Amino acid sequence: MSKSIAIVQTSAVSMNELNALCAEIMPEVRVYNIIDDSLIKEVNANGGPTVGVRNRMFQYYKQAESLGVDAILNQCSSVGEVADQIRPFISVPIVKIDEAMARKAVSLGSKIGVVATVQTTTGPSCRLIESMAKEAGKEITIDLHLVRDAMMVLIEKGDKELHNKMVLHDVEKAAETNDVVVLAQGSMTVLLPLLGHIKKPVLSSPRLAIEYMKEVLKL
Repeated sequence: MSKSIAIVQTSAVSMNELNALCAEIMPEVRVYNIIDDSLIKEVNANGGPTVGVRNRMFQYYKQAESLGVDAILNQCSSVGEVADQIRPFISVPIVKIDEAMARKAVSLGSKIGVVATVQTTTGPSCRLIESMAKEAGKEITIDLHLVRDAMMVLIEKGDKELHNKMVLHDVEKAAETNDVVVLAQGSMTVLLPLLGHIKKPVLSSPRLAIEYMKEVLKL
């Protein structure tokens, strides 16, 4: 019997890329997309997940479970800790989009630069890296770079060129003083073609997440 997953998403910004990666890396897997862009709007407006966000996400995970999926991918780093809270109540694995990236970052160095474009992602992303370091028994330092307004430029104005210019500056700066740079938002994969001149590893979550999902599904 073929396997299936559901991707619970707080916006459609990464949907096409994630579905394309699934088709490339595990083409035999059926993918369901559950998207509610009110989630990230409410998170951003309140500086973090509200009770309403937690309740809706729980319902979406239960809906995914009712589809009979073999695993669920949580697409948004800003609500990653909500996924952790819901995990005990769901019968299938929940994979957070950035956990494989965080684990790899810890394996690559002790000085980790984190570049984010959304304030609400910074805490969950840094705490996840710290938890992976603790799990690995490794001492690390995190150098956080928040590129304010870049996500608004990309989503609300559709100006990919300006977004890339804003974020690239901080990626280059982070690479100067750290062993590895982490791109906290999956949407930042648009930068990847522009990073060839950077000598330090720069990690993005979507491909690593789908590769890890393939492992979870034991394919």
